[in-house]
Amino acid sequence: MINLLLFSLVVGIISAIIIVPFGSKENGEAAFNRIGALSGAVILIGLFTFLIYYLTNLDRNWTSLWAMLLAATILGIIFATGKERSIKVVLFLAALSVSAFILSAPLFNADQKYEAVEMDQQVEIKAFDETKTPASVPPQFARNKMKKAFGQVPNTSYYELGHLQIQKVDGEFVYIAPVEFSGFFKWWNAKTTPGYFTMSATDSADNPKFVKTEMSYTPSSFFGKQVERHMRMAKPELIFYGDVQLEIDDEGKPHYIRSYGNFITARNGFDVQGIVMVDPASGELNQYALSEVPEFVDGAVSPEAVSLQNSYFGKYVHGFWNSIVGKKDVKLPSDEGTEANVSPVFDENGHMFYFTDFTSPKEEVDSMLGYALTDGRTGKAIYYTGNLEESYMDSQGTLQIIEKKFIEKKWTGEMPVLYNFYGEASWLTPVLDSNGFLQNYFIVSAANPEISVYANSPNEALRLYKTALQRGGSTVDGSSGAPEAKVEVGVVRVYKERAGDFTIVSILGDDGRNYIVSTEAVPLSIYIQEGDHLAITYYETGEQFLPVKLMKNMTIE
Repeated sequence: MINLLLFSLVVGIISAIIIVPFGSKENGEAAFNRIGALSGAVILIGLFTFLIYYLTNLDRNWTSLWAMLLAATILGIIFATGKERSIKVVLFLAALSVSAFILSAPLFNADQKYEAVEMDQQVEIKAFDETKTPASVPPQFARNKMKKAFGQVPNTSYYELGHLQIQKVDGEFVYIAPVEFSGFFKWWNAKTTPGYFTMSATDSADNPKFVKTEMSYTPSSFFGKQVERHMRMAKPELIFYGDVQLEIDDEGKPHYIRSYGNFITARNGFDVQGIVMVDPASGELNQYALSEVPEFVDGAVSPEAVSLQNSYFGKYVHGFWNSIVGKKDVKLPSDEGTEANVSPVFDENGHMFYFTDFTSPKEEVDSMLGYALTDGRTGKAIYYTGNLEESYMDSQGTLQIIEKKFIEKKWTGEMPVLYNFYGEASWLTPVLDSNGFLQNYFIVSAANPEISVYANSPNEALRLYKTALQRGGSTVDGSSGAPEAKVEVGVVRVYKERAGDFTIVSILGDDGRNYIVSTEAVPLSIYIQEGDHLAITYYETGEQFLPVKLMKNMTIE
């Protein structure tokens, strides 16, 4: 607070000196009480500056004063005469030049923006391990369940559910939502919030759990207890971008974080550099560069910053004017993400990335030009072009298919994310009813939208999708991280089903387990009959039908 008062006082003094004239218009003698005018101007301008910076939490870099400086020099010219006016005209021209530079920065710094976020390029992401369960519970559904569990909160009428976000806590993918104050007088009476809700992001049957932990510094607190203002008062010079986020460590302790960085040019653009972290109970504050961020923090780079980086990468590939006229190679990031137009996803190691697909700037085109994954801890991104010989459907096209598929029930999709399922670029999308409750999971091929399935769980949908791909004639690549195993079994039952140019062979072994193989992978499997003795190499995926890698029919070979 002292820092802000001193800042406001200095701004008031400098502005007053510029605005208040030095002498009278007639004989150079004081025609008014200049000391009184200066004092009044310092008080008024200082108070105005204090209120603006206190209410907006604006950074206190000198460049943030460009508009005030310009206004002060204009008023200085109006009130001044003679040589004093000439001097203040020079000050005005200098302030005008600074203002013009700041305001025109977006016209000239497009190349610097693109260079700051330029992404490595690859063709496709790694195939998804079907033994894992993707974090696919939609946030709207999780939020609905948390609201219904709000009765667990003491003094419920004081509070409301805060911002929902996904993260990894103690090895589990969960949704986190803090309990926030529902207004000023509720904050005045309660002083602290009682805790936060947590719910599985992979199991839709999980029920929300309320974790008790008192928090004083929150987004919904007021005055010095508002966490954004607390950060600004402690770090007046930092450039913040994006909202504060709640991060939970592996012991269940909450922390509020916010991304900070640098402007690209003047006061335009943003390049993330690190985070500020606040203990919401004590207010203890720490600043970390991205390379020093604690391990439990998944989203050090705010989703708003990632969304901004995606827009730079898509728009400014050939500079600013090309993004307005011509639009050669321009691609627009999707707005279908769950957080600031991006969707958090996790890899097999539990590392968080922000997913975004890019589409053409042409209207009524639902073809995807590529997609990006941005590391949530470092901000580094990879752009995937996809198979250039195929045309991929974008996320909007996926949502339209779901809407048409369930048009009578009025169900809609939410949070479409592109995966590599069995070597096929595929959209996985949770489907919700009109009340926001989860109904099923829908998977559709991005290259062949006619291949689609839906089921009550992601893993069941994956199993059906594998069969649908085989029926559609697509090659199903091994994508399991499951260990290989070998077995010799006798055939108790066998079932053969034509799937395009190949046949799917389902086998019940005398060990009581089921195996599935395509004649594309093992051509001689077409001859399998009951009573045959087989030597099988398969993947121990835990599925009901275990995928076969290699097979030898020892009865006929």
